[in-house]
Amino acid sequence: MMSMTFGVSSSVTLLFDFWDVHGPVGMVLSVFVVLLLTVFFELLKVVKVRLGSSSELAHPQRLYVAPQSLNSDSISALEGSSPSESSLTPMEEPPLAPNTRNRWLLHGIQAVLHMLQVSLGYMLMLCVMSYNTWIFIGVIVGSVIGYFISFPLLGQI
Repeated sequence: MMSMTFGVSSSVTLLFDFWDVHGPVGMVLSVFVVLLLTVFFELLKVVKVRLGSSSELAHPQRLYVAPQSLNSDSISALEGSSPSESSLTPMEEPPLAPNTRNRWLLHGIQAVLHMLQVSLGYMLMLCVMSYNTWIFIGVIVGSVIGYFISFPLLGQI
């Protein structure tokens, strides 16, 4: 049965059977790989947010817009009418966006990035659940470095 407490051993199996670490050199390399995966995870979060904020999906169009033909006379006539009459004012539908294909492509890219982010997050969680102190420290330090690198990028959004 696997121990449920943190240990400082240099022998651990991470994620897959082929990632079996024995010795200090293997542990240093594994911590470095986990650290880089965590930095990539933090950068991936920023890329996904940045892509979403710059897309048209972040600024949806209104479903209905008021017609441009309304002038001050027609607005004053509507003010004196009952609410049911003013709700019958004709509204125009916006024209379809010419770049619908680009929006679907962008949405597909965002979905793939989300899949990568969730998968990588669960893999890092499983690395921490190996209860190895060095791997845990690698994930924490990687998260700090990744956030430190990606924080200025969030300010540019």
